Amino acid sequence: MNAESADAPRKAGRREWLGLAVLALPTLLVAMDMTVLHLAVPALTDELRPSTTQLLWAVDVYGFLVAGLLITMGSIGDRIGRRKLLLIGAAAFGVASVLASMAGSAETLIAARALLGVAGATLMPSTLSLIRTLFQDPAQRAAAIGVWAMCFALGSMAGPLIGGALLEYFWWGSVFLVAVPVMVLLLVAGPLLLPEHRDAKAGRVDLLSAALSLTATLAVIYGLKDAAESGIGWQPAAFLAGGLVMGCLFVYRQRILADPMLDLRLFGNRTLSSALVMLTLVTVLMAGSQLFIMQYLQLVHGLSPLQAGLWSIPTNVGVMIGSIFGPMLLKAVKLSRLLAMAMGILTLGLLLLALVDGASDLGLVVTASAVIGLGLGPMVALGTDLIVGAAPADRAGAASAVSETGTELGAALGIALLGSVGFAVYRSALDGTLPAGLTPEQAATAEETLGGAVALAGELPAGLGTQLLEAARAAFVDGIQTTALTGAVIAALLAVVSLVMLRDATPPAPEHEPAGHEAAGTDAVGPVSEVSH
Repeated sequence: MNAESADAPRKAGRREWLGLAVLALPTLLVAMDMTVLHLAVPALTDELRPSTTQLLWAVDVYGFLVAGLLITMGSIGDRIGRRKLLLIGAAAFGVASVLASMAGSAETLIAARALLGVAGATLMPSTLSLIRTLFQDPAQRAAAIGVWAMCFALGSMAGPLIGGALLEYFWWGSVFLVAVPVMVLLLVAGPLLLPEHRDAKAGRVDLLSAALSLTATLAVIYGLKDAAESGIGWQPAAFLAGGLVMGCLFVYRQRILADPMLDLRLFGNRTLSSALVMLTLVTVLMAGSQLFIMQYLQLVHGLSPLQAGLWSIPTNVGVMIGSIFGPMLLKAVKLSRLLAMAMGILTLGLLLLALVDGASDLGLVVTASAVIGLGLGPMVALGTDLIVGAAPADRAGAASAVSETGTELGAALGIALLGSVGFAVYRSALDGTLPAGLTPEQAATAEETLGGAVALAGELPAGLGTQLLEAARAAFVDGIQTTALTGAVIAALLAVVSLVMLRDATPPAPEHEPAGHEAAGTDAVGPVSEVSH
């Protein structure tokens, strides 16, 4: 009985759950900052007068740097201490938010957004790896990661809503100041409630590995984004090829280093690698479906950006419900079956989306989107838990970064691949239904994007504009149907993958180190960790 008690994982108490509440704060803000600037674009454009290129960089540089630096920051956290990195990132995020709010030029805004991206990259892997430290019991850890995933969904939902409300009464820079009091609270409560955790035997950060990781991730994501916006050409192909070369060099360097930034033996764990692939692919489906759903709401049904944001709330509510209740069902349902059920729900949501037939199907689109979110929630929470929990404690920061890099790549892939499928169908369908009377240049503009067709329709004579609008919206709905059916096939295949590849997987149990292990031992992957309060 005593042996069992000694081997039983430590249960989290009030301090740990309060610590989770503290970790929820940066999670909310990082997710909010992904979207909060979108509604402020018209106001800041009017004041700062950025060029098109400057505006794109102001919007995109944050997400690019978050994605590019995740692996580096996760590794740094394992070395210097995850709480220390979290607090450094929180201070930097607060300062950068103030700088962004006060930006008097496009260049200053881009620089502030870049600093926000660097700070954001320190926050995300730190929060996940600290959850791994706080919650030793597998069931409690799964529930805690479910809360973390819920907060990310809540932040994504709150960004446009809070941004829209602030812009009604204040200047555009106010959207950044929401982060300042939250980061101050984190800096005060973090040292009191969060434990420090670091790899006591780790060496220095390899700067060449950091540069290769950043370059590879940025090049691949930029290439995918460019391909989604302008189609496959030499420029996106060059970025993708360059990114893959840098990625191969990064992998080679990790193999020859005695203390690699990313221990590749992590991927030898079938549970971790299978969960990572599934998590990346469901993010592909989420990003691809939301790309078309948001355009449907605004350009087909005719809602304003704020109204579209309000109608997207059910999607995020679905993710939150799935994230919270998915881990709770583990007591009654085997993990592989639970994930297969979630993928079944995701398949159902995508099939519902494929039934959309016109501008009047708002209720069907919102329902389908909510069901999609409900299916995604358990995979986000449990997949993340599998990845973080399967890695040794000393590599939890790196594993957390790998998980989040997978979702960033999945989002870029979803927009590029599913976006390409949908827009190819749109162009093909519209080519055969364009009304007579358009010049070749006007036809090319209409076939490029639905947004271009809607803008052009407003400039044409009433009858011709109405015909173009109806044809373009019908073609876009055809694209939605094809994309949704493609996604449904992928989701159904993922249900099979979860039953086969994760059939023996269980929520990862914590490691138990023998007495004296802290001083000199090593585990299967790397040096043991040093934990302090």
